[in-house]
Amino acid sequence: MFKHWKQGLVGAVTAATLTLPLTAAGALSDDKIKIGVLSDMSGVYKSLEGPGAVIAAQMAIDDFGGSVMGNPIEIISADHQNKPDIGASTAREWIDAKEVDMITALDNSSVALSVQGLAKDKKIITMNTGAGSTALTEEQCSPYGIHYVYDTHALPVGTATAMVKNGGKKWFFITADYAFGHSLRDNTGAVVESLGGEVVGNVNAPLSTNDFSSYLLQAQSSGADVIGLANAGQDTVNAIKQANQFRIVQSGQKLAGMLVFITDVHSMGLDIAQGLQFTTAFVWNQNEETKAWSERFHELHGAMPTMVHAGVYSAVTNYLNAVKETGTDDTETVRAKLGEMTLNDMFVKGGKIAPNGSMLHDMYLVEVKKPSESKSEWDLLRVVSKIPADQAYISMADTKCSLVN
Repeated sequence: MFKHWKQGLVGAVTAATLTLPLTAAGALSDDKIKIGVLSDMSGVYKSLEGPGAVIAAQMAIDDFGGSVMGNPIEIISADHQNKPDIGASTAREWIDAKEVDMITALDNSSVALSVQGLAKDKKIITMNTGAGSTALTEEQCSPYGIHYVYDTHALPVGTATAMVKNGGKKWFFITADYAFGHSLRDNTGAVVESLGGEVVGNVNAPLSTNDFSSYLLQAQSSGADVIGLANAGQDTVNAIKQANQFRIVQSGQKLAGMLVFITDVHSMGLDIAQGLQFTTAFVWNQNEETKAWSERFHELHGAMPTMVHAGVYSAVTNYLNAVKETGTDDTETVRAKLGEMTLNDMFVKGGKIAPNGSMLHDMYLVEVKKPSESKSEWDLLRVVSKIPADQAYISMADTKCSLVN
């Protein structure tokens, strides 16, 4: 919007005359930037994002210099408790009363969809780093919503493809019974079937399930080659630990963790998790740049970062870059600039934000190391292959987002 306004003036006034309106447009609306980190601070997703997201956001602000155009940058945070109504009411208060400019984290798809819908009406940017549902960039896409780290289309492209090609043709799903789990199950099932496999069954499990025994027994008796865990966080950890007790893998079936984080592997231990393959956007010790940042994060948090923590750092950094480059916190202007930028930092190389809000970047298929292969406490993963962005994410030709087609 600012760009068009500026172009319209160029032919009518001199460059000197433009100085005053440009300065006025560059002033922040309330003389500061405020970023909201809304995450699961106490529940099943606490370790994968939670308080670590606040640390990652603060690291981004500190590395940026603590201010933008001489104005302070602040963080506000809260626990959404995995409840969409609490997430939405918190976001509403932040926007209406506390002048939040951007909201990030949102590690629950139902919460994320609720907050993104509210932010759309309020014209506030959301940079979702934690939730997975493709509805965020498909049926419920928003001109101000950005889906940053991963989605439930990118995850099975690596994991399910590898497992089907290695003989895992028949799949049974244990699914977290809400938007994220259903989206992950459906997208994984579509990949399996496109490769000639079949889905032989599914059972839904409530979020924060402690006892997976009945679900695992159903999966065990289904005749499936692969038991797909369409869940995340502590639910995934509990399911894999209990599957080990039932000796499911030892009996010939394979487990597919469709969303696994390094904190999950650390919690399970290599004796249980070794050989598990999954798809991720970030490996902490992949290169010197990721290693240096991750070791700084570890000093502050006591654990190595998940892909979500790294994504929060990147999202906040690039939002601030867009504010600095445009000289304003105007939502339309900043969002347009984010769409023009090529994103390069320790988390992403050559990233682009597509018209539907999806941040397109490479993903990685990884495998959990054997205990004998690990050189340190957090040396847990090896990269099997890179999944190029154009394979990982829904193409703009196929998207259902109304902003595109």
